[in-house]
Amino acid sequence: MLHRHLPGFIEVICGSMFSGKTEELVRRLKRAQIARQKTQVFKPVIDNRYSSDHVQSHDANRIGSRAVDKARDILKLVDDNTRVVGIDEAQFFDESVVDVAQKLAYRGIRVIVAGLDMDFRGLPFGPMPKLLAVAEQVTKLSAVCVVCGNVASRSQRIAAPQGSESTRILVGAKDLYEARCRFCHEPDADAAMQATLPMSLGVSVAPPADEAEQRA
Repeated sequence: MLHRHLPGFIEVICGSMFSGKTEELVRRLKRAQIARQKTQVFKPVIDNRYSSDHVQSHDANRIGSRAVDKARDILKLVDDNTRVVGIDEAQFFDESVVDVAQKLAYRGIRVIVAGLDMDFRGLPFGPMPKLLAVAEQVTKLSAVCVVCGNVASRSQRIAAPQGSESTRILVGAKDLYEARCRFCHEPDADAAMQATLPMSLGVSVAPPADEAEQRA
């Protein structure tokens, strides 16, 4: 039967900020390139922290990529002879990224997806739960808690421009986030976060009174 000869499947690499997700994605893609398999890498347009045309880890490991506005654009951009597709920061895409990964896998392509499994509040992030469910292989990485040194599985938001404290999608790195374990993570730390914001951001230390009442 035809499907026995198709290598298509989905791998998901997940974890908190600073757990090495993108670094692992880049490692797998470079190994595929060494094996002379054609690879294509995609990421959401919103992720422009380091480069617009590369996927790059916090440790500066990088590989060429293409930024797309919508996940479905990937299907139109994958070449017929591509054997491996990498998708970074999948949590920023909508639910259609699940269907995209499935269709690519059924086309015989190895799909490697990396993304945050939880947002800064510790809740499942975007399409990641469904991607984890349909994947053949799941790798969950951990970081080091900056508070106690234990295994970190969560991303703590420590700063945000005024008015964006409750925004779920806020792209940043060490300037906005740090890794925390389950017990050091503070999912509702908006007020404390405002008090520690750098002055250079030009934000007020305390939220407006009516906003504080809503949070109480």
